[in-house]
Amino acid sequence: MSHRKTPPDDAALFREETGDVRPLRTPARAPSATTPPEPRPLQRERDERAVLQELLDDPGPLDGLETGEELQFLRPGYQKRYLTRLRRGHYAIGDHMDLHGFNEAAAGQALHAFIDNAVRHGLGCVRVVHGKGLRSRSQPKLKAMSNRLLRRHPAVIAFASCRPADGGTGAVVVLLKSK
Repeated sequence: MSHRKTPPDDAALFREETGDVRPLRTPARAPSATTPPEPRPLQRERDERAVLQELLDDPGPLDGLETGEELQFLRPGYQKRYLTRLRRGHYAIGDHMDLHGFNEAAAGQALHAFIDNAVRHGLGCVRVVHGKGLRSRSQPKLKAMSNRLLRRHPAVIAFASCRPADGGTGAVVVLLKSK
């Protein structure tokens, strides 16, 4: 004959062992005097600065531009009619930016921000006045920088020098992707 004890109920055993124990009171805490700063995408900002610097530093294949040369670009995969219509002035210009008075670095940052902002606001076409570089010692620096940056910006479908009435070879009209 074996004598087996039945196991006690776990909850009853726990209550028996803890007895009249009570949780500790949490001391009152003073509220934080400052709110934490908003998170910033630091790596993305560093990457964008590096890309901008690369655009400004890289001479690129078309950097030997003459003052009066026309600019034009069509992103691969798009029909040539976009560029043709752009050159003929068929698109309404939603906004414009004048880079006169900027140095190359500041102009690059401003142009990049301008294109991003135009896309964010759903603008399909913008004009960028870069000048003809008549006062540049060697070559039109802002024109060459604009050419490089616009070719590499993912939102740019096409760009072309403006018609003479809209600025000629001193400005470009830029066709942008929609959001």
